[in-house]
Amino acid sequence: MFKKSEIDYKRLREEMVESQIRVRGIRDERVLNVMKEVPRHRFVPEAEVSFAYEDRPLPVGERQTISQPYMVALMTEKLELQGDEKVLEIGTGSGYQTAVLSRLCCDVYTVERIASLVLRSKRLFEELGYRNIQVKVGDGTEGWEENALYDGIIVTAGAPKIPRPLIEQLAEGGRIVIPVGNSFSQDLIVGKKVRGKLCKRVVCGCVFVPLIGKYGWDR
Repeated sequence: MFKKSEIDYKRLREEMVESQIRVRGIRDERVLNVMKEVPRHRFVPEAEVSFAYEDRPLPVGERQTISQPYMVALMTEKLELQGDEKVLEIGTGSGYQTAVLSRLCCDVYTVERIASLVLRSKRLFEELGYRNIQVKVGDGTEGWEENALYDGIIVTAGAPKIPRPLIEQLAEGGRIVIPVGNSFSQDLIVGKKVRGKLCKRVVCGCVFVPLIGKYGWDR
């Protein structure tokens, strides 16, 4: 069976960025360049590789998905990363969003409740040489208190409301990006911590898998 070369995948990533992401309003060149570099096809199951650079989410096992490229770019851009930040990600999933973040900030701490996904993503991070990522199995709605405070927090699952521990673990001036709504559809919320309070705004509608945990949805 024909197997694409790395040159082919590089071309597909460039087409993905130009035709799916830049034209829809993403302007942060650092985000665009990183998404041209991170090999999304490595983060999807073999059966889905031929769809890796299409503009849609894909299943990655355990009833979880990898977000569409545009949504990854949008959520990442809204963090407004400069390069020296410490970021917390809730919902490691495939590890693709984690990898993108790792190229744009100093350190990424990511929490995933499904152990098999953690094992897979850790192995892939090692293979790809992403050394500034720490992963743990746990309830992401409780954050990762030991390493707080965070300059940015990104949540890749839909929550009924913003979990209180995540607000507490966000540094002054830091941003959180999170889908909030019911279990079928959400609004993508960006919050900035100002004088200890979260100033929020809605970016767009979205659909994510439910955020399961103490401060999220029940199983």
